[in-house]
Amino acid sequence: MHNPDAPQDPIDRFISGAGFNPRDWTAHMNANGHSGFLGMRYCDHGDTWIELAFDWREDLVGDPETGVLASGPIISLLDNATSMSVWTRTGKFTPQVTLDLRIDYTRAATPGKPLIARAECYQLRRSMAFVRGIAHDGDITDPVAHAAGIFMQIDGQEWVK
Repeated sequence: MHNPDAPQDPIDRFISGAGFNPRDWTAHMNANGHSGFLGMRYCDHGDTWIELAFDWREDLVGDPETGVLASGPIISLLDNATSMSVWTRTGKFTPQVTLDLRIDYTRAATPGKPLIARAECYQLRRSMAFVRGIAHDGDITDPVAHAAGIFMQIDGQEWVK
């Protein structure tokens, strides 16, 4: 017997259009995806933005001599944060395709420090979402990288067929 008050799996809830909760989504993804391997975690969100982070780990280092993080985990963090900012703004999960995601590195991340990404969806059009973000290691005014991107929204009903 179906209990409508029973909690749904986040994927089922998002596909059915029942809303988007960034904290729940992050917990689900961390249990099942590469963001979990990275140790990505939810920090905070507002109406159009979200913050995610992960801790520095030796196995994420790109240069063992300096302890500087590899670019892959930084790209993943910004990709996740920017895409989730769209769902945070719309209040629903909609499948999307990354049309463009540019990452500009401004400096190396400080070894030993967590990396934090703050991303926002600053513009929505009928099928396009425009995003930007910053990755930093404690001082948002001294970013490690900037991101700018465009996501194309896909009709959710077509996606689940």
